[in-house]
Amino acid sequence: MSLTLSVAIVGRPNVGKSRLFNRLAGKRISIVHDRPGVTRDVVIADSSEGYTLMDTGGIGMQPEMTSVEIQDATEYQADFAIRAADLLLFVVDGREGLIPLDETLAKKFRKMGKKPVLVVNKIDEPEKNYSISEFDKLGFEKVVGVSAEHGHGFDQLLSCILENLPEFENLLPSGEGDGRTKIAFVGRPNVGKSSLCNRLLDMERLIVSDVPGTTRETVELDLDYNAEDREEVWKFRLFDTAGLKRHKRIDTSLDYFSSVRTKNAIESVDVVFLVLDSREGVTKQDKIMADHILKEGRALSIIVNKWDLALESFRKDPLPGYEDEKDFRKSYLKSIRKELFFLPDSPISFVSALTGYSIKDFLQVARDLDARMDKVLSTSALNKVIGEMWEHRPPAKIKGKRFKVFYAVQVENRPFRVKLFCNREEKLNDQYRRYLEKGIQQKFGLSGCPLKFSLAGKEQRYQEEKA
Repeated sequence: MSLTLSVAIVGRPNVGKSRLFNRLAGKRISIVHDRPGVTRDVVIADSSEGYTLMDTGGIGMQPEMTSVEIQDATEYQADFAIRAADLLLFVVDGREGLIPLDETLAKKFRKMGKKPVLVVNKIDEPEKNYSISEFDKLGFEKVVGVSAEHGHGFDQLLSCILENLPEFENLLPSGEGDGRTKIAFVGRPNVGKSSLCNRLLDMERLIVSDVPGTTRETVELDLDYNAEDREEVWKFRLFDTAGLKRHKRIDTSLDYFSSVRTKNAIESVDVVFLVLDSREGVTKQDKIMADHILKEGRALSIIVNKWDLALESFRKDPLPGYEDEKDFRKSYLKSIRKELFFLPDSPISFVSALTGYSIKDFLQVARDLDARMDKVLSTSALNKVIGEMWEHRPPAKIKGKRFKVFYAVQVENRPFRVKLFCNREEKLNDQYRRYLEKGIQQKFGLSGCPLKFSLAGKEQRYQEEKA
């Protein structure tokens, strides 16, 4: 899902706007030529960071550069882009220095109520003593020196763009749909998925059997739940899926297509409940399914079904080391957390489809998870959290250098995706990635919600641009 913010690149002719545009867009779109006035129409492209880029023609072309008609049309379109843009990148020529036309354009932008980021281009050799300070006369607060040709200064520019886009973090769209929270029940054969659906619906709508594999198709059922203590009606769509077998045990075409349909259901819903059998605990197949659900970006909760049978066994033959049923449940919960250590602190419910024990509690869990997936993470708070985590526990050095995040911003939800502008993305190992994920999930209350990182490493960007 893309954002609706826009960034316009403006300036006088031949200062390198199109080259800057191509580098920000990540591909060659605008024609780059040393002759002034090549770009006349507004060229638009979506950036990988989620905003729309607009390349404009040079403002203030001299009569010898082009005809009056084309000049007027070019400046008309540039004016349109300036007025429509959420942020301006005002490009000037660092080699040529400040000229009167730059000052004229600065006054024009102020008159239009704009506060551009001043981009001093053509700083091709940063070690040289360029007179960037002479542009202070224009009076803009944000000034970045770059080389659109060689890529110097682009980390700072990208960060500056994201920092200055108005209300960037408040424009993430919410999930769309028909108003029903879509829930899938998945798990191994015979763990009680259909029984859970039947208990919720208070009817024997689905075929329930002790024979593993009774459900071959994914069944969709609508549920309108009217809680006794609430006036509103909660609307759900339940997906009862076939039991997923280990790959080695899928020995018929029917098993294969049942597995495919289950995986399609996971991709179609908002929340997935992974159902466990309390008597068997967490199996290897459960771990595989949990990992698949998270990779699909779905909110995940665990249901421990047949809890009545586990308690019945405990009462008949209490296990040593447990004071009571409460202590037994606490230990069981700890065991699940240990086995499924990679979960994003997913809620765990103990229920019985047979007796109805706590059967409707996880409907509240489903609503909470669904709403949580629409959360917006404050950009400043996100960067503060990552900075504090880095200070508390810096990553190990790899070939003498540590992984470092320069800037982070949420670019997507459902699932949550955070863009990390970093030094070298290959230096982020799995252990430190999990550390960052869990820290962000805990700080922002994202239990049960998967989080994904998109990394933009400096070295990789240079290599891609040279390719």
